[in-house]
Amino acid sequence: MQNPILSILKENKEKIFPVLGTKFKKEDYCDMDLSVYNTEFEIINVESFDGLDAHITETLVNNDAKVGIGGYSENRPIYKSSDLYCKEGNQAKRCIHLAIDLWTEFDTKVFAPLDGVVHSFKNNNSPLDYGGTIILEHRLGGALFYTLYGHLSAKSLEKLQVGKTIEKGACFARLGAPKENGGWPPHLHFQLITDMLGFEGDFPGVSTEVEAPYYMNICPNPAVFFEVTGLL
Repeated sequence: MQNPILSILKENKEKIFPVLGTKFKKEDYCDMDLSVYNTEFEIINVESFDGLDAHITETLVNNDAKVGIGGYSENRPIYKSSDLYCKEGNQAKRCIHLAIDLWTEFDTKVFAPLDGVVHSFKNNNSPLDYGGTIILEHRLGGALFYTLYGHLSAKSLEKLQVGKTIEKGACFARLGAPKENGGWPPHLHFQLITDMLGFEGDFPGVSTEVEAPYYMNICPNPAVFFEVTGLL
């Protein structure tokens, strides 16, 4: 059964603005597979920054693309080297990605897909964390939901305040460089959330395999934002 939030978004598709704006066209995007099933990772160490960055760059070049997109529900090997993704000591690793990533150049503009207000924001500056993070609160078709934007520049958080109105189509953030985005190759972590569970400025973006069904129910696939704007 489809999550009701996804039905509402599809019913209101004309109200959704592209998250990276209108600069990029459909032909500028390509699929980015960072799952454990990618056989290229047998010879590439994507647990290292250099290995992951080289793989992303090569994928974009080989596809004549400017943005690599994908990642929802992927079981990824790239978190193995970080204690941040341990749960209950080392008994369980978080490895299931709960968002869509858009891999492109740092300083790329980020736009509000819908009217909203700032729910919360924070610089999650631990290694391999989100870095600059903004969460917007939206109301549409009688439903309340949230969108999370991770790996932003530190400057994106300046002059923000909780409750600030962000209009659809407004540029409200930019992608951060590795030194400020948690140490990742530049990209946007875009997550749809239906219940904040008390979090502010942060929310799990990766879950353990056991907890994945629970979190994927709260964080349905945000591909609808890209499908209805003609990018997927």
